[in-house]
Amino acid sequence: MQMEGDSILAHSRAIALRGFVPIAIGTKKPLKYHPLPLIVCTCLLLFILSCSPQNRLPGYIYYRLNTNPTTLDPALIVDVTGGSLSAKLFNGLIKMDKDLNIIPDIASKWIISENGLVYRFELKKGVMFSNNREATAKDFKYSFERVLNPKTRSPNTWVFDKIKGARDFMNGKAEEVSGIKAVNDYMLEITLDKPFSPFLNLLAMTAAYVVPEEEVEKWGVDFSSHPSGTGPFILKHWLPNRELLFEARTDYFDSLPKIKGIAYKIIPEDLTTITEFELGNLDVIGIPSSAFSRFKHDKEQAEYISAINGINTYYLGLNCSKKPFDNKTLRKAMNHAIDREKVLTTFFEGRGRIASGPVPEILRKWKTPKSYDYNPAQAMELIKAAGYPNGLEVNFFITPDNEMVDIAEVIQSYLKEVGIKANIKQLEWSAYKEAINKGEPDMFWLGWFADYPDPENFLFPLFHSANSGPAGNRARYKNPVVDSLIEKGQHAQTAKERDMYYEKAEDMIVGDAPWVFFWHKTDYTLRQPRVKNYQIYLIYSIDKGTEIGF
Repeated sequence: MQMEGDSILAHSRAIALRGFVPIAIGTKKPLKYHPLPLIVCTCLLLFILSCSPQNRLPGYIYYRLNTNPTTLDPALIVDVTGGSLSAKLFNGLIKMDKDLNIIPDIASKWIISENGLVYRFELKKGVMFSNNREATAKDFKYSFERVLNPKTRSPNTWVFDKIKGARDFMNGKAEEVSGIKAVNDYMLEITLDKPFSPFLNLLAMTAAYVVPEEEVEKWGVDFSSHPSGTGPFILKHWLPNRELLFEARTDYFDSLPKIKGIAYKIIPEDLTTITEFELGNLDVIGIPSSAFSRFKHDKEQAEYISAINGINTYYLGLNCSKKPFDNKTLRKAMNHAIDREKVLTTFFEGRGRIASGPVPEILRKWKTPKSYDYNPAQAMELIKAAGYPNGLEVNFFITPDNEMVDIAEVIQSYLKEVGIKANIKQLEWSAYKEAINKGEPDMFWLGWFADYPDPENFLFPLFHSANSGPAGNRARYKNPVVDSLIEKGQHAQTAKERDMYYEKAEDMIVGDAPWVFFWHKTDYTLRQPRVKNYQIYLIYSIDKGTEIGF
């Protein structure tokens, strides 16, 4: 699942802030009089009052989003923000627990045929959409076919294209997908073309959430902002670039939420986020890099910090479909030009693990591929060998996120040392994704977060040529041998055979260098002492928002 990138360097901002001394309120010590102008005092008072926790909705938990969501339509979601939000609004057949086990969601049980081709799901009765209609097997058939329907323009067709008849349906040769059958209202049968070991994992993804046809038809493209699902929450309002408000349902079929609702405040600036948290206006935040050291060494805050080694990979994507990065030699030079270890341990303060390849070490069951060392002299030789004796100029697309801007400047500095001028272009998140999907940038920064805990999720979507562009392979990398190895791994009958193919595929990908492989980020969050039962999860979709409380 795609997500915008991360940071560094914000230390200068922290230093600039040291000159700011907040006014003491309620202190027992006498305050020294300062003749501040009346207008300054008045503005400050208004600011404090406007930020007061008294403006909070009682029983609601408050989170921060650093960007406006692109969509809440499960068929169209490709980023972690959208996936995390939709998990509160929708459900699938199955889901994952905190230990990454597959457990029932709307399906109460399932049977898989001995040949691994037929999956039969028995559904729970009385599961209601938020429009007060019961969800049935026909709704799942509709929802899955909707993702595959070219009219939907879903980037997630790869989730279902293994199903028998999916290709004919997508190509207009059939009116329905023959491999998806609603046997009756509470029985769904799915037949695959070939055995596919991670298929159950795919059904835990956002794209596999069930939606009501009548609501999709009613709203059309606006279903994105008027979602109707079976989840524990409903969308009360969405004020673009301001906030989203989710209200807890009282008729949810599973564990009821312990809170009245969730407020997501859209706050792009990290400094504002920290201020809002310290004022009590936010309950849980991801710790910005600029404040990481401060919170980590604060004894009072330390016990409220949660950390987890994320199943993710952050990378500098190189557009392999056009000059200059259609040249493998130049891509190898890029990997030697940047001191990833130094960036991670200094600017990024060790908040991750160096990536040797695309597959996170948590999921890799084979030998670690040989990674590129920092060697600017070799980088310059390779740049010359690639046909650029006088250096070159490239366009580097990023989002305006504070952390991303910082890391882009560090990358820019390293590339300058070896003769590459990187022109940084900042775009708002939606425009950024669109530009990358169209293949506009020469290079870009992204992170991929696991949709399900399988190496295949870091190989097929990101490097198979069938997914070039919006479906995940945004570097537009193509290698027929890698395609074949990934496919063989997908259909392997044993884990040993599967891992053999995946190891060969990853080694070839690293050798072809479509990315500069940076790190697997460790996620840190900070919560208020009043928050109870908070957990941080390896997969974003696990959190339905029903456990957390006050």
